[in-house]
Amino acid sequence: MPQQSLLAFEFAALTDIGCKRSNNEDSFGYDAELQIFAVCDGMGGNSAGEVASGMAVRSLIDSYAASTRVDAAVEPVENRLMSAIVKANRVVRDAGDSNPEHYGMGTTLVCVCFDTERAVIGNVGDSRAYLVRDGYCTQITKDHSYLEEQIQKGNITPEMAAASNMQSVITRAIGAAEDVEPDFYAARLEPGDMVLLASDGLTRYASPELIAAMAASGREPEAVCRALVEHAKQCGGVDNITCVLLRANEVPQEIGQSEAAGTTAL
Repeated sequence: MPQQSLLAFEFAALTDIGCKRSNNEDSFGYDAELQIFAVCDGMGGNSAGEVASGMAVRSLIDSYAASTRVDAAVEPVENRLMSAIVKANRVVRDAGDSNPEHYGMGTTLVCVCFDTERAVIGNVGDSRAYLVRDGYCTQITKDHSYLEEQIQKGNITPEMAAASNMQSVITRAIGAAEDVEPDFYAARLEPGDMVLLASDGLTRYASPELIAAMAASGREPEAVCRALVEHAKQCGGVDNITCVLLRANEVPQEIGQSEAAGTTAL
């Protein structure tokens, strides 16, 4: 019987309160069967940040799952993902408007879903997605933040931004307005590629070079996540720290369908 190759993912996810915060406003979630993964970093007083991030993750995945069951054969992944992000924005916005303790709450959102060998990434805010390939790490998403805008305008350098005390000032967020404007990216994956989703509690300390070095160590995704989180904490850990790491493996089709325990096959 001929064996056709396909991609299968092994993945790990980890969140940590960090060294300075009293609660964790980050959330992550996924549906391994539908192959959608997300990280959110909430904001707002009276624990509203953790409410917003958890609410956004659940709404995103539930909405994407519902549309996939109905429209997968006719609706492109990008359209289904856009609808899910819009729904998450509406859910968080309405919840904030209806509860004075949660008024003004919001959250970043970065997510990835898969369409055969394509990874489709959506983001709002400054949580990031990276692609690690052949020992190099590339940032896929662009931050929706005040500092990134200043960098793009040529007013400051990336080094100046890294030293600024305005790193948490974002210009787009889930729940911040009636309408949401996510950015979308797509990458065609190859065996051995890794996709990292992370909140800024990690990315402010972990350069692409460091991420590439840790991901290329041959360790399992869970060990890489733990090493990244520990690095952020050793550097100060002033914010909550969250990462989801996925690694694409090439497996024979008959194995991917019946024996690849712990992976999700594309």
